[in-house]
Amino acid sequence: MRTVVIDTNVVLDLFVFDDPACTALRAALNEGRADWLASEAMRDELQRVLDYPHIARRLEPAGPAAVLAAFDRHARRVEPAPKAAFTCRDPDDQRFIDLAVAHQATLLSKDAQVLALTRRLARVGVCVGLPAVLPEDVA
Repeated sequence: MRTVVIDTNVVLDLFVFDDPACTALRAALNEGRADWLASEAMRDELQRVLDYPHIARRLEPAGPAAVLAAFDRHARRVEPAPKAAFTCRDPDDQRFIDLAVAHQATLLSKDAQVLALTRRLARVGVCVGLPAVLPEDVA
């Protein structure tokens, strides 16, 4: 089983936008082949983002409840991790990096600021990639 940390944009692609690039990730989560780690702050961020008007429109009529229920069903809540040795230029993404480093998890992100740290994070055992990378990783 592959341990993963999933950033908010990928969570949106997975549960709101039904992005085909997330097909393998969705299957891995549904089949129990991926252990998704998340902190309470990550859920709070998702809840806040779901209220953005352009995203909220995509959720009608159900609203954010279905997305949050999917998060709750698939994510294993853990305590926030200590600050990692590498700092992301986007402070909102730092918590994902910290958690991935602390748990030696695969970090699924399409954020340019996170992807810029790919080589540095690889040095500490963290694979950074897009959700479509997951099929080879999870087997």
